[in-house]
Amino acid sequence: MFIVNVEGAIYRDGNWLLIERSKKEEHAGGTLSLVGGKVEKEGDSTDILERTLEREIFEEVGIKVKNLEYVNSTSFVTDTGLHVVDVVFLCEYETGEAFAKSTEEVDGVIWMSTNQILSHPEVPDYLKRNLELARKVLSKRI
Repeated sequence: MFIVNVEGAIYRDGNWLLIERSKKEEHAGGTLSLVGGKVEKEGDSTDILERTLEREIFEEVGIKVKNLEYVNSTSFVTDTGLHVVDVVFLCEYETGEAFAKSTEEVDGVIWMSTNQILSHPEVPDYLKRNLELARKVLSKRI
C-alpha cells in the first residue's frame, strides 16, 4: 500500500517557491521542499490530486494557485519505512503572499531562481530534478 503525496512547483516572476519543512515533521524535517501533502480518502471523487494540492498549498503557505499541470511522479520510502508515490505539478501563482501559515509543517518560505536552487548545497538532488522537469513544462507554456 502506498501513501499518495502531491507537491506544487509554484512559479512567480522568475522564481520558485520553496519551504523549509518544520523540524517537527516526521519525514525530512528541516529540509527545503516544494509545498504539498498527502491525499486523503474521499470515496468516489474527481480531480482529487489537484484539489488536494490546492488545499495543501493554501493551508501551508496561504496562497492560491491555478493552471496545475502534471510534471512527474516518483516513489520513495520515508525515514520510517512508509512507501510513498509522489506526484509533482507545475502551478501558476494566483493570489496571496506566501508565509509559514502552518507552523506545524512549515518553518519558512523562500522564493529562489532556478540557478539559485540548482547551485544551493542544501537543496536535495530529487528537488533539483523535479524543478528542472517543471521548468521544461513551463517553457512549453511560454
